[in-house]
Amino acid sequence: MNLKKKLSILTALAVFQAFAAIPANALAADQSDTTTTTNTANVKSVEVVKKEQTIAESDVKSGSDSKQSDNNAVEGTNPVTDEPTGTDVTPVDPNTDPADEKNAEEDTAVPTAPVEVEQPSTSGQSVAGSKGGDLTLYMNSNKMVQDGKTYLAGQPMAVKNGVSYVAIRALVDRVGYEVKYDNTTKETIIISGEDELRFKTNSSVYTVNGESRTMKGPAYQQKNTFMVPLTSITQALNITYKVNQSAKTVVLNLSTKPVASFTVPKEIFVGDTVTYNTKSSSPKGLDIVDERWTGRQDSFDQPGTYTVTYAVQDSSGQWSDPYSVTIQVQKPNLPPVAMFMTDKEEYKMGEKITYIDQSTDDENAIVKTEWENNALAFFVPGPKTVTITVTDKHGASNSYTKNVNITNETLYTISDFNQLFTPVGDKFSFNGSEVPAMEKVPYTYYDEQSVLIRSNSPETVNSEGIVYKETSIGQTRFMIHHVNNTGKNVKMYVVATNNNMYAATLEQQNMGFAGPSPFATVAGRLSIERWFQSMQDGTGKLNVVLQPGESKLILTELNALPMKQGQVISLYSDVFSDYRLDYNIIMIEENKDPMAVWSTLPVLDRDGVHNRGTYPNATRVITYDQEVGSKPARLPLGDNASDPNLVGTDPMAYTEASNAGNFGVLYKITLNNVAPRTLISFNPRGGRYSGVALVNGQVVQISNTSKSLSAPNEQSVLYRTGSYGEAVTIVFSAAPGSNLPVNLLFTPLPAEK
Repeated sequence: MNLKKKLSILTALAVFQAFAAIPANALAADQSDTTTTTNTANVKSVEVVKKEQTIAESDVKSGSDSKQSDNNAVEGTNPVTDEPTGTDVTPVDPNTDPADEKNAEEDTAVPTAPVEVEQPSTSGQSVAGSKGGDLTLYMNSNKMVQDGKTYLAGQPMAVKNGVSYVAIRALVDRVGYEVKYDNTTKETIIISGEDELRFKTNSSVYTVNGESRTMKGPAYQQKNTFMVPLTSITQALNITYKVNQSAKTVVLNLSTKPVASFTVPKEIFVGDTVTYNTKSSSPKGLDIVDERWTGRQDSFDQPGTYTVTYAVQDSSGQWSDPYSVTIQVQKPNLPPVAMFMTDKEEYKMGEKITYIDQSTDDENAIVKTEWENNALAFFVPGPKTVTITVTDKHGASNSYTKNVNITNETLYTISDFNQLFTPVGDKFSFNGSEVPAMEKVPYTYYDEQSVLIRSNSPETVNSEGIVYKETSIGQTRFMIHHVNNTGKNVKMYVVATNNNMYAATLEQQNMGFAGPSPFATVAGRLSIERWFQSMQDGTGKLNVVLQPGESKLILTELNALPMKQGQVISLYSDVFSDYRLDYNIIMIEENKDPMAVWSTLPVLDRDGVHNRGTYPNATRVITYDQEVGSKPARLPLGDNASDPNLVGTDPMAYTEASNAGNFGVLYKITLNNVAPRTLISFNPRGGRYSGVALVNGQVVQISNTSKSLSAPNEQSVLYRTGSYGEAVTIVFSAAPGSNLPVNLLFTPLPAEK
């Protein structure tokens, strides 16, 4: 045989091997039919996405070069050929043992031509296509069985680093999906209906409908066959499978029937119009052309149990399995019954009225109770109309109205009644002009060491940047309060950096965060309330270790959600660090990486109205041992007189700073001798106020209502002493968004009648 003829045969062999590595021409043999099936290789089908490539003599490898091994994978086999001409293949006996296939391959060396990547056919459409049977894969073998026929993959199912791999082209041929190769991105693409999967060689990341996911191992090339983890396809396309270890098989459920489902409301009552929300799809991407129902009714006229079944048909004529839902139809919902009574039918003016709610619901499902005109007392004689309205969980409501008669006789004045009976946390009106004339409680104080970092200027932030930067060691408190005015969604972060030679530990001791919210007073009140609650129950504790030179995000509640235009956040937190740490508080666009950009951001100027600064000694301890409450008195806070402002620095402006209002200062007040029958209340003097205090360890709202406490003519009840004197502790910190100064008022209670 001359050289030219030898080269022609070798070239044909090379083309066949490239063709055999692409399972579009996978071999099939029916177990019940012994007739030999011959597939003729078409060289044009190899030229897929890339332009034609000439196979030179130097590209043809010897048979010995075709054997490759992988230490981490079970050695695979290639399809067996009869004559190395590249035109005929031997039919596969369905009963062939995988071990026999391997031995046969070892006995027959097949020359291969180098191919960069396994590529699909020109049309991109899988040739075989699944017709609905399960697909059985044999471990450590390239044998696959489906619908009674046996097929050979380009490479066996292999285990590599504990991950099971399959030849992607052979699998999609059997499943019936579309496969393509993108020569620009070097990605192999699987398309199933509306789903698209993209894989890259040597990468463990693949995309499902544009979303990146991580596989258990990287895709790789094995003897010119593209191998991927089996679970990457089954999980992405919701293919169920079963593993039989004894039989060494994996069985994939490849049903191509359309799938139908529907939902109905959780609760359905007799006479209700029932909404059926249907969902259907075809695994093959076919159109749904028909549907059928059994037991469906637009409304049910009798209570009981009903079964409704739904199925759909695709354009190939195949029907889905029926999907059934059992519906419990309930008797018509009965509205709740509103009812209340009072402890008396008739009251004096200024006499406390007790309202007893007696409303009922057949399901005990009243979710809202609303009162109208249910004053604790009336101060004008005559009949008073009081109404209660209750609503159940289905939205049905009912009201009840009762007249309460008020006589001409007076029991308490308005002032005396409010002092005696206004509930703790509620507010009442009074003559606030009398407060400045009250005697001041001559308290003294000392400050505990705690550095306050107050980030509140610019309060309204107009551009991205660093709103505060500081260095601190030991006990440190953060107060952060800002509004987004950048015109885009942003996030705020606190970046801590350890510039020491040793590892540093930061202990987060508590956390109070609120927002994003459109209302500054709401965010401020909630941040204080949650801060106090965190102190009480120990939540919010966290340790962060920073290695030398390392930066990390801390106080991450701050950046959990993006801030929209006009929204405000508020944060209080105490931390302790064993080494000096650098802190940068930043606001950036929500999609930016804070660790990548924080060091390049500009420092923003203060706004000239609000306060920022670093203040030492930010915990103020007040202890008063003399009697208080036997006569009217007040204890002012945040007035820069009895309670001087903290003095600190603005480290970014290199100036001294005064903490106006002492926001961020934690007050620990102990009154060791509060007189019997004393009302302790809260009265704002600088403007509206909404916040909380801890009184004897209990969180007390400063105005329970949705409206803030108004200055100077409203006060909110904090505590009342009983018949004996007692010690009272109050923990307080000014709420961001509210106004200072404020007064704690001590008023002797009037005599009870």
